[in-house]
Amino acid sequence: MEPDPGVLQPHRSPLWLRIGFWICIVISVAVALRRVLALAHPSQGGPPQMAGLDDAFASHSAITLAHILPALLFVLIAPVIVFRRSPRPAFINVAFYSLGVIVGLTAYAMSAYSVGGWIERSAVFFYDTLFLISLARAWRYRTHNDSAPARRWELRSIAILLGIATTRPVMGVFFATSSATHLLPRQFFGIAFWIGFSINVLVFELWIRSVDRRMIRQSHSQGANPYLRRAQ
Repeated sequence: MEPDPGVLQPHRSPLWLRIGFWICIVISVAVALRRVLALAHPSQGGPPQMAGLDDAFASHSAITLAHILPALLFVLIAPVIVFRRSPRPAFINVAFYSLGVIVGLTAYAMSAYSVGGWIERSAVFFYDTLFLISLARAWRYRTHNDSAPARRWELRSIAILLGIATTRPVMGVFFATSSATHLLPRQFFGIAFWIGFSINVLVFELWIRSVDRRMIRQSHSQGANPYLRRAQ
């Protein structure tokens, strides 16, 4: 099996990128656990806007849990995919791809209940489709024992999914300024989704292209790198 390029290994990635990754992991886990607890033990208190969101999710609790629980497991597996440097056990790969498909398909179903209407739904459709395409391409390379491009597409799928964590601080800004802007969740949720997911995708793509530029510079002295031709 072809080894992964060193520049895509976690110890070679920038510190800020690793910190951002772990922040997204923590936020994702916290959000998922909070939603599960809110569904299991509905609170009668809290700000009206948060109570309204809890009621909205409780109205379709089955599909919410069908989406959130696999997403939580996917997020917990993500660090293994990112940081394990030795070959992964087969069951890790099966779990990663299986959970990813479930998360992607249930995200489409969840969009029928979008708080932010069609603006949020359009963000979900766009980035969820990009997520599933990334998984499919990673799986294709993985089944052909082509680990370098497989890893690139796996990392891309993780970056996309963790966009849901980046939307939370963005939503926090909207909630904090709602007294001045008078925006309701249904008005800013879609905007927050577009901003959050776009940040993650843009950061990852800028980083991976900086990696490519370094590899190209190295290839001038070491010969052509076939990885670059396969990984696009």
